[in-house]
Amino acid sequence: MTGRTDELRRGWLLILAACAGVTCSSVVLPFYSIGVLVKPLTAEFGWTRAQFQSSILFSAGLGALIAPVVGWLIYRYGARRTALVGLFGLSLGFIFAAFIQGQLWMLYVAYGVMAVFGAGTTPVTWTSAITANFDRTRGIALGLTLTGTGICAVLAPQYGVWLVESFGWRAAYIGLALLPILFAGPIVYLGFRPEGAGAGKARPVADASWGLTLGEAFRGYKFWILFISILCVYMAVSGISPNLIPALTDNGMSAHDAASVQGMYGLAIVLGRLVVGYLIDRFWAPGVAAVALCLPVVGCFMLVGTPSFHLACFAALLIGFAAGAELDLMSFLTARYFGLKHYAKIYAVLYAVLAICSGVAPVAFATVFDRTASYDVSFYVASAVFAVGALILLSLGPYPRREQPMQFVQPVAQAVSR
Repeated sequence: MTGRTDELRRGWLLILAACAGVTCSSVVLPFYSIGVLVKPLTAEFGWTRAQFQSSILFSAGLGALIAPVVGWLIYRYGARRTALVGLFGLSLGFIFAAFIQGQLWMLYVAYGVMAVFGAGTTPVTWTSAITANFDRTRGIALGLTLTGTGICAVLAPQYGVWLVESFGWRAAYIGLALLPILFAGPIVYLGFRPEGAGAGKARPVADASWGLTLGEAFRGYKFWILFISILCVYMAVSGISPNLIPALTDNGMSAHDAASVQGMYGLAIVLGRLVVGYLIDRFWAPGVAAVALCLPVVGCFMLVGTPSFHLACFAALLIGFAAGAELDLMSFLTARYFGLKHYAKIYAVLYAVLAICSGVAPVAFATVFDRTASYDVSFYVASAVFAVGALILLSLGPYPRREQPMQFVQPVAQAVSR
């Protein structure tokens, strides 16, 4: 227990900075803010919801293509420099979006800029540093770091609603652009220093000399189990999250109440991160995952029809808890089953799957709405794919016997910077 406490105490500033970076990352901030912008922009320019939500598809597609490049940049230039450049690039994309004039292609270009120039802010960057600097408390460290997605899910909708109602949607994009620069930027600059943590001193870290290559991982069935699980879960999560506010307001709920439901979803993400992060340090992670990811099977059914405010909040709690669990599990299971030596490269490929789902699913949900004037069919499908994604993880089997004992070596974070 002392070793766990010491590890967390030594790395708390790195976790805090990484959490701030995740909150304002290119895969999180655009995703959780787009829901409040759907109606204002489609009303002004006459776009369908599917056309507008396709901006996320465009962004996610580019994000998927560039994700392996981010893994290379981390090894070449270091996680810190990659992250700082990415935060600035993400802000540029939001600023560009504020000046669109009704041409749909301009919207897509704006979200493409967020993805390409903000690529250094994806979870590949933050989790590479965390997995390299934590061993005994890797699960909870990842959980604390990735609570940034939940924080964003809580705050971004409320912030966005206030900006839109007070100043209009253009000012909302400018307000969102300030977050990576003025909020995350200083914290990351001061605290996200994985290359220099403990520089010049020996410290106990996980051995990063072992790990499957990307090709070796591809040839094993466990990689594809994890691949399919991520595909299923994130198709459901990514479809629900940006469409939750429009779905609820369509059924008569006020924008503020719908944003509060989205806030409950965000709080549940934080809870899922912390609870699951704690449990996977102590129990078999696929078993924990199967339980956590089955909760939204019920939650999706609760959203069918016209749920009350309280029922919608409970549904958001169940779905958000699972959404919080999955990204932690993806990072943790990648490190446990495939090792640290090539972690960033393997994780980047899995993240590309997540990015594609983040783009395809919102458009799929919006298309169903455009054709049926309802999201009910989408919620039924989401319930089924959650169940598949949860249960197949049970086939991963025990962890490989390849974790080396803790050794006194120079900081393994230096491997992240190569």
